[in-house]
Amino acid sequence: MTAVGLRAARAVAWSVLPAELVLVVCPVAGVRIPAPVLLGAEALVVAVLVLDASVLWRLYTAARRRDGAGRREALRSAVGALVPVALRRLVVHEFRALHSLGLWVVRRRHRIPEGALPVPYTEPQTGVMYAFAFVSVLETVVLALVIPWPLVHAILLVVDVYGVVVVLAIHAACVTRPHVVEADGSLRLRYGALFDLRVPAAVIAAARVDRRFPGGGLVRVDEDGTLDLAVGSQTTVTVELTEPVEFVRPLGLRGTARTLRFNADDPRAAVAALVKPAPRATPQHTPAPAHQPAPASQATPVLTPPLTPERTAPSSTPDPPA
Repeated sequence: MTAVGLRAARAVAWSVLPAELVLVVCPVAGVRIPAPVLLGAEALVVAVLVLDASVLWRLYTAARRRDGAGRREALRSAVGALVPVALRRLVVHEFRALHSLGLWVVRRRHRIPEGALPVPYTEPQTGVMYAFAFVSVLETVVLALVIPWPLVHAILLVVDVYGVVVVLAIHAACVTRPHVVEADGSLRLRYGALFDLRVPAAVIAAARVDRRFPGGGLVRVDEDGTLDLAVGSQTTVTVELTEPVEFVRPLGLRGTARTLRFNADDPRAAVAALVKPAPRATPQHTPAPAHQPAPASQATPVLTPPLTPERTAPSSTPDPPA
């Protein structure tokens, strides 16, 4: 498989989802697509899918022949080579966010082990997310009153409703996927469905409450290996590690960090769970054999009668007899 053909297949893979989205949204919005246009668009989409399928098959057979991998491993390798990492992660995030919206409705959380402490972190962004949703609803109402063309209004209605659903889904993913401090002291840092980092308990050296306001985006790494996972442009907990850990950014880039800073709605509870002392083992008492003499400390004590206290001397000498 040539590099030019692979790049062309990747480029057309980016165009399939938007094209299908347009073809689905237009009929829902009441837009009547002319039959020749619809036929040509569907033919183009089918041609793109055939091209991608052929490239995928070549990559699959090459992986089976070259590496001797199984079917599942070869298919995963072929999909990874054909579909860009950013596109795969965006699609997966979309499905996970919608799944989290369903969990949010039924008031459930995603994968909290038995005995673990969930650490919510959404307090700084809750007001902003609800404000975005309110603005989207308000925009829909205003445009319905201002725009006189029903066709344009229908298209914007679909776009605005989808925008409200996306905003609520992103917030629901953050609510249903909190940070987790597990029973063994390990830490799992998350931000919705975009970021997930597991830190074993063995590499956690210290944790403290430390409120900071770092700049930049959601995930920011300093030159000294400090990872800032900020929510609402702030972090409240700092965790020092004994060795660097590897993480994956939301769009697939990798990095390492030795110090972690993240936000927690209750940072003191999170720090207390991370630095709790390990339980001490109860010492086992082994009784001495019968033929050995008891230690001196365990010998039968010799009982002695209590000592009678002496009388106190009189404070003055009595007068001599007459």
